[in-house]
Amino acid sequence: MTHAVRIHSNGGPEVLQWEEVEVAEPKPGEAIVRQVAAGLNFIDVYFRTGLYKVPAFPSAIGNEGAGVVEAVGDGVTEVAVGDRVVYCMSLGSYTQRRLIPAKQLVKIPRGITEEQAAAAMLKGCTVQYLIRQTYPVQTGETVLFHAAAGGCGLIACQWLKHLGVRVIGTVGTAEKADLARAHGCDHPIVYTEENFVDRVKELTDGRGVPVVYDSVGRDTFNDSLECLQPRGLMVSFGNASGAVEPFAPALLAAKGSLFLTRPTLATYTATRADLEKTSADLFGVLSSGAVKAEVNQTYPLENAAQAHRDLEARKTTGSTILLTGV
Repeated sequence: MTHAVRIHSNGGPEVLQWEEVEVAEPKPGEAIVRQVAAGLNFIDVYFRTGLYKVPAFPSAIGNEGAGVVEAVGDGVTEVAVGDRVVYCMSLGSYTQRRLIPAKQLVKIPRGITEEQAAAAMLKGCTVQYLIRQTYPVQTGETVLFHAAAGGCGLIACQWLKHLGVRVIGTVGTAEKADLARAHGCDHPIVYTEENFVDRVKELTDGRGVPVVYDSVGRDTFNDSLECLQPRGLMVSFGNASGAVEPFAPALLAAKGSLFLTRPTLATYTATRADLEKTSADLFGVLSSGAVKAEVNQTYPLENAAQAHRDLEARKTTGSTILLTGV
């Protein structure tokens, strides 16, 4: 029997329940994956709390996993039984085995483990679209990346450094500043000790930066606008501190004809071609060693509630995975 972590209602970490579930036989276009690991991401918290809606209760949560294909339905051409695969943005990864549309699966290249893939797929593909598509960075530019010691942040610092970009990053502690610096962040700012707007202006001789990548949300949004150059781009891609409060668009004009976007990975990987392109770029920098997929915390899948508590308390750094034990 397969076990999964499911929710029967929205709420705190205590609503995450370890339960027996059945996995149906694959229909045409589907595959069964025996999962080695599931990635832990803040979007999981959004689904648990109800900020993002699950289709129905009870529901498995989690949006990223890696494992081995055990069975495929008719017409599946993307993967075969025995392939090592990874996926993201497919709700229901907190499980030992699952049914999933085969078109959402990507083969894991040699040299990358299932654990590394589960740690890097969602965060790495997010970084890919942020720095290669939403705002394609250029060598010599300076950018501001919030939560630089987080899962996306550590990957972004490495990748941006590889591309010749100067990285300013915000972190919550001196220890996290050291971690971000070790991964390519040129100027980590401990936001609990100094004003990041003043520091960004100091580091850019008063000019500001052309782009801010912000997954924090409410607590950093307004000050992030102050860090932008005229006609700069605010990339708001998360709500770790809560949703941004509504504001009048005229504010963007007053701050220097700024641009604002609220992108999601689901949009950037909506087609099979986009998914393959984005993941291939990620696997390229992982395979070359330019970016390392580091797993800084692991929990048994059945302890997902504790993993959520630690994530929300900002006790984690980098990537965290949940091990299924199968």
